[in-house]
Amino acid sequence: MQKIKNDINGWLVIDKPYGMSSAQAVGLLKRSFHPIKIGHAGTLDPLATGVLPIAFGKATRTISFVMDKEKIYQFKIKFGASTTTDDIEGEIKETTSIIPSEQEIKNILPKFIGNIYQFPPVYSAIKVKGKRAYDMARKGKSVELKPRLVQINQLKFIRMMKDEVFLEVHCGKGTYVRSLGRDIAKRLGSCGHISYLRRLKCGPFSVKESKPLEKLNNFGYNKPSVSDIIPVEAVLTDILELAVTKDEARALSQGQFLRRKPSLQAAFYKATFNGELIAFITVQDDIIRPTKVFKQF
Repeated sequence: MQKIKNDINGWLVIDKPYGMSSAQAVGLLKRSFHPIKIGHAGTLDPLATGVLPIAFGKATRTISFVMDKEKIYQFKIKFGASTTTDDIEGEIKETTSIIPSEQEIKNILPKFIGNIYQFPPVYSAIKVKGKRAYDMARKGKSVELKPRLVQINQLKFIRMMKDEVFLEVHCGKGTYVRSLGRDIAKRLGSCGHISYLRRLKCGPFSVKESKPLEKLNNFGYNKPSVSDIIPVEAVLTDILELAVTKDEARALSQGQFLRRKPSLQAAFYKATFNGELIAFITVQDDIIRPTKVFKQF
């Protein structure tokens, strides 16, 4: 007998546990809640814990609005050894007796703030000629990845612990904390890898509003509590809103164009009717075109 799918729309913020991939976390929720559609924003490595936003239903169409926003991580760099994966799960490939001092670390951190280039870890999900880099690396194949321009907004020193340093980074889309840790150690004349990684914030979602995955999964219910679900609109607060009439909402939901004067000032809006999200729209020469429809009339 086929399980009935639940029509769930919105976001559920989970606190991903250590040792589980983001895909595995989504799989658990999929089996527990049986949603029509599900996805996640901002992949976390199995090593990492913390905020993993889960999108249900219509929210899956707004995932990019979360992934494009700033993220905050706390992490530890363990000096003295580099690994194949740039974290504790890889094999040691280089060692050194050089352990930088607290002051040396504080002095070097400003050099990593701003727009910087970094080489992603070889063990990453980036595709090279249609294949995942980590799949090629696991098979012993040579992987050449191009440097990426990423944005580091803040990089804070928290404390030093023997051969480890505890840091916090506020960064933009596409930043690899594993690469950041590796490069900081290298710039200090040492080598190192990430020994701890926790995401505190992903776009508008923080660890304060996250739910422990183990608790949600153990409930065994087929639909998450309404109080757990965050509305789709929560990730769209910085997008200009254009209120439309019922007739206009119906036309947009059917993919029709609208003409409106006087001229609108922006090129992109979220169209709403009675406060409910109808569609994303673009405006050019007074012509309104729906690009993504969320509500059918």
